[in-house]
Amino acid sequence: MPLSRYLKSFSDPDRPGFLLLYSTRKGALVRVSEQLLATARNGTLSEPDQNILRRMELWVDDPAAEREAMLNVVERTNGSSSTFSATVVLTLDCNLACPYCFEDHFRGDHAMNDETARLLVAHIKHEQIDSGRDVELCFYGGEPLMALPRLKEIAGALQDAASIAGTKFCCSLVTNATLLTRPVVEDLLPFGLKSAQITLDGPADVHNRQRPFVSGLGSFKVIVDNLRSVYDLISIKPGGNFARDNYREFPAMLDALLEAGMDPAQIGPVQFAPIHPKSGGHDPHSAACAIGSEPWLIEANLYLREEILRRGFSVDKSRMGVCMIELTNNLVVGYDGSLYKCPALMGWPELAVGTLADGINDYRESHNLDVWKNDECLECAYLPFCFGGCRFFRKLKTGAIDGVDCRRALLDASLETIIRQDLALGRQQ
Repeated sequence: MPLSRYLKSFSDPDRPGFLLLYSTRKGALVRVSEQLLATARNGTLSEPDQNILRRMELWVDDPAAEREAMLNVVERTNGSSSTFSATVVLTLDCNLACPYCFEDHFRGDHAMNDETARLLVAHIKHEQIDSGRDVELCFYGGEPLMALPRLKEIAGALQDAASIAGTKFCCSLVTNATLLTRPVVEDLLPFGLKSAQITLDGPADVHNRQRPFVSGLGSFKVIVDNLRSVYDLISIKPGGNFARDNYREFPAMLDALLEAGMDPAQIGPVQFAPIHPKSGGHDPHSAACAIGSEPWLIEANLYLREEILRRGFSVDKSRMGVCMIELTNNLVVGYDGSLYKCPALMGWPELAVGTLADGINDYRESHNLDVWKNDECLECAYLPFCFGGCRFFRKLKTGAIDGVDCRRALLDASLETIIRQDLALGRQQ
């Protein structure tokens, strides 16, 4: 059968006798008649119709070659990458006291020192910029803006090196936004700042309980005031951490941004997520996080996605994506120079992949990089979304990265609704 194995079909209630075909490889959606689909399945589809479906990667001339292409997608991606991306932890200090803090057991007055900063700049210059790659750094914490001089020192040195080499440098922040004032952003623009991922945990009453200052005072108003003052300068990507008992209150946070006069068209994608267990923990039930396909979490994600779109904000589109663990040119640099392949794994020192001083070790076995290269995954329509799922979640569930974190049940329960949300709100091209 020449139809792609990475395809899902759904009935079209608006047009009897028609179906929606969706490519999980390309993210393309097309409405076809049941008759046309039957013709495609029996191999008698006309050449013009074949070409249309072929462009959308819904039709394949060689199913074996399609499978082989997916088997080698990581190698091709790594081979063609011209950009190095790193998450850089500047400090583990923070001015908030969130009770669910992911880094709670190892946060504190720990910051990158002069020697580690020097090693970081030298490593990126020698390994990446001198090899002709562009560089994108995401400054992380703790609260990275509590280490503003160090941020500017690193960004400035790498920006100068990239300019001399004829490559590009830019940076972003993962920040609680309490220090993200207009003067600070204006100060960082010459250092390549492009965007900031920020957190607002619902409306003021919920947020202030979940994300108070160390003093105990609420942080909601400070953050909203800061966002209103800077969202015309950089891309703001809002997010928030919900629990089972409060996710229906989170759309009120978006209403607060609207009431503050912020234009949704100028705001980056909104991404709400459940509260995750704290890093380094081994009990997946130790925090208010439901992992995978629990019915309430599916309901919460779909409800919040629709409310985001209904208010004119955007969400990240479903698309083929490989975990950063698989990507050679993606790295996490700890404040002490330790190297990881994902920020979520920083709580497990045994999953460090090296140091700035000693280089990167072989982590293929420890991180189970080829876990998805099996017949079940390669024949699954959801492989382009999943590639074995999240190694962090697998470790939480079993104590080891010893298999796939299968997302089939989750996607079976949610993908059709996501597609219909996009159609209803005019987002699907």
